[in-house]
Parts: sequence; structure tokens; C-alpha cells
Amino acid sequence: MQAFNPYLPSWEYTPDGEPHVFEGRVYVYGSHDRFRGQTYCLNDYVCWSAPEENLADWRYEGVIFKKTDDPDNPDGEGCLFAPDVTRGPDGRYYLYYVLSNKGYVSVAVCDKPAGKYEYLGNVRWPDGVRLGEREGDEPQFDPGVLTEGDLTYMYTGFCGPWDESRTGPMMTVLGPDMLTVVNGPVTIMPSAPYAKGTQWAGHEFFEASSIRKFDGRYYFVYSSVVMHELCYATAPRPEGPFTYGGVVVSNCDMHIDTYKPANKPMYYGANNHGGLVEVKGKRYIFYHRHTDGTNYSRQGMAEPVRFAPDGRIAQAEMTSCGLNGGPLKGEGYYPAYIACNLFTDKESVYTGGSGGNGFWMDGCFPKITQDGRDGDEEPGYIANMTESATCGFKYFDCRGVKRVGIRVRGYAGGRFEVKTQWDGPVLGSIPVRFTNLWTDYAADIAIPDGVQAIYLTYRGPGSAQLAGVEMGK
Repeated sequence: MQAFNPYLPSWEYTPDGEPHVFEGRVYVYGSHDRFRGQTYCLNDYVCWSAPEENLADWRYEGVIFKKTDDPDNPDGEGCLFAPDVTRGPDGRYYLYYVLSNKGYVSVAVCDKPAGKYEYLGNVRWPDGVRLGEREGDEPQFDPGVLTEGDLTYMYTGFCGPWDESRTGPMMTVLGPDMLTVVNGPVTIMPSAPYAKGTQWAGHEFFEASSIRKFDGRYYFVYSSVVMHELCYATAPRPEGPFTYGGVVVSNCDMHIDTYKPANKPMYYGANNHGGLVEVKGKRYIFYHRHTDGTNYSRQGMAEPVRFAPDGRIAQAEMTSCGLNGGPLKGEGYYPAYIACNLFTDKESVYTGGSGGNGFWMDGCFPKITQDGRDGDEEPGYIANMTESATCGFKYFDCRGVKRVGIRVRGYAGGRFEVKTQWDGPVLGSIPVRFTNLWTDYAADIAIPDGVQAIYLTYRGPGSAQLAGVEMGK
């Protein structure tokens, strides 16, 4: 069994993933988007887990907490934004979250990591006032939590780049009851209006607080104001002082300069959220990508990360084989939705309508999507493969590949060019014809032996849909 990106089924939309190892399994807690939804996080919390020994074998744990399980949300008007989970000093598991229409943190609890969680209460001051509602409190958002001994360190915040009322992400210490503030909150880094001339300039905090501890250091991962990147900072203590470290991952691969120019986007990016985890001595960053040409149908991704002896993290590259432990086998059929690169000759850093070059209209750029409605277990595919549209798959261990096939439908009468570099020579082309049925095409195309990327570029009239690619000998 091989592991792909996205690591969950193509019809699952669970972004903001916070991975944790509990009782020999990796559990991922995230928000839950709706396919074709009109905004973020419309569905209830679900959980997926995998054994530490096999990160390709993900199991659906079901719904672990419903929007209406919160007594302040009986009609489900508020959405469940990005959560986190920690194991408390009593051995139980605590789910921290913020409703989309509230400014305080709520907590649910369960005896097992996979739920089902039951509402416990709100994070509060010793006098019972909810944190976020006392005069002078800043609104709470996106809690990330870490428990050590009897204390839990909670990191929260949302800081728009022009909002002077938000000073930066906050760290608050909670007592053994997992609810009561015993210290803080303290601001651990400045927000954008206060970051000019500091180490944070250009990568100021936006949202998505996540906290871990490795090798005696505290690692704070966050989404910067440019949205597509997850950055990190380190500190010797939970309250800081924090030092900016760099970018861990970008969901459009900006800054990566190993296989393309550093400022060239290779996917359509937007907001990002995730966390670090160590599994069997290897470390990974979990994050998400955007599909269906919107911000609101996001899928979980993961990549291995390398830590230097001084604690610095090298930026991870977006791949199709994130949790696989190495390249995929260079043979057989692979679904198109595992493409990690997607672009045309017109560059855009952002998904259509989310900022930057927001001139895109549906049909003008390639996108990963599916048939059916939300919840239908329909396989994903790439739509809108028009002239110059390119999808890239990385990486495969190719040995003796002599033939390449594709599965295509749509009103397109052109060809797919096959390359091993996004700007490399064309190794061969596969003609396609107009059809509304999934149809297999193939051509004799030799792929050089070794670890290779596969890029497919559409040339010609019309718009094709791509279901998969196949390599054979």
C-alpha cells in the first residue's frame, strides 16, 4: 500500500489538520469543509486515524462533535472553525475550538482520542467570565494547545494585516481543569501593524496557531498574512521569546527554488493551516490545499520535513507522495487528483476570487473537483484542462517505463504533452478526441530511469477532464 497526497479519500474535505500521536495511532483533527460549500467549515467535526506503522492506512472514525452539540449553537448557525486536541493531566482528551460567530474558546472532552466528544465548557477567567469577553480581551480564534504536567498552554489569535486592535497571537496558561486561566494571555509576536522593522516583517502572523515541542524547543507554526505559507518560530519556553525560523510549507510552493524559480507559483494557493508531528522518529508537516476553484473545499496534505541540528526546518516541497516515505512506484495507474502542481501560462498565486490575480473565472483555470454532491464518494479528477494547462505529479521511481497512458473525457480535440520537468523537453504526446465518456489513450513514450516527476500539458482546442495517468513497460 502506498500513501498519496491528499492522504484522505478524494471526496473528503478536512482542512486545518492538527496531527497527534495517541495510543499508537496518528489522529488528525481538523475543520470540515463541504464540497461546493459557500463558506468555510460547514460540516461537523470528523476524525481520521492511521497506525504509526502505516501512514497509508487511514480509518474514518466518524463524526466526533456536531455543531449543535455546543449549547450556545443549538440551531447550528455558527460553524466549527479549526480545532486542536490535547491529552489532559487526567488522561482524557480535550477538544478546543471556536465557533465562527463567537469570540471565545469552547472545550469538549472524551475518554478516547476518536470521540465522541461531549461539551464541557468555555475557557474562562477565575471569576467565570469567558476569555475574550472581558473588557480589554482580544477575541479568541484558532486555538492550538499543548499540555505539560498540570498546565495547558493555549495559543490563539486572528490578526488582519491592517487591524490595529489585534496585537498578535496570544499564549494563555490553563489550569488542571482545562478551562480556567491561571496566567496570561501574553502576546508572543507582533501583528502586522506593529511588526515594521522586526524579524517578523513580511511573514507577520495572520491565524492558524499550532504548538509542538521537539528537542527541548517550542515550535509555533502559524499562517502568515500572505496566507499560502505556514511559518514557524521557536522559543525556549512556552511564553517565548520566540525567534522567527522561516517557512515550513507553502500551498503553492512559493519560495521553493530547487525545480523552478522561487517566485513561481505551482498550484493555486490561499489560506493555510496545519501542524507538525513526529511519527516513528520522522517528522511531518500537515497542511491543506484548495480544490474546485474556491477557498471552501480544502483537502488535507502532508510532507516530510527535515530538521537541522540547530533546530531549523527546511521548507518542504509539495508532492504527490508526502507520507509515502519516498517516491511512488513508476508503474501502474494513478488518479489525477494526486497532482501537486497545477497551473497555466497565466500565473496566479491565489485560487480564483481570493485575492492577488483574482481575475480568474470558472473554466479559465484547471481545478481538482469531483462529480456528485458533498458526501458522495465520487473519485476526484482535474477539470478545465484547456490550452497550456499543466498538471504535475511528484515523484515516481521509474524503471523501464516505455508507455504512458491517460484517462480523459470532455470536448477537447487536442493532445497531452508528457514531460519530466515543468519547462523541460516534450518526451511525447498523446492525442485525445471529443467524448463525454471516460476514455483511455496511450502512446509509446519512454521515461528516463530514476526518480522523476511527470508533467502533462494540454495543447489544443476545447476543455478536457483528466481522471488519471498510467505508466507501463
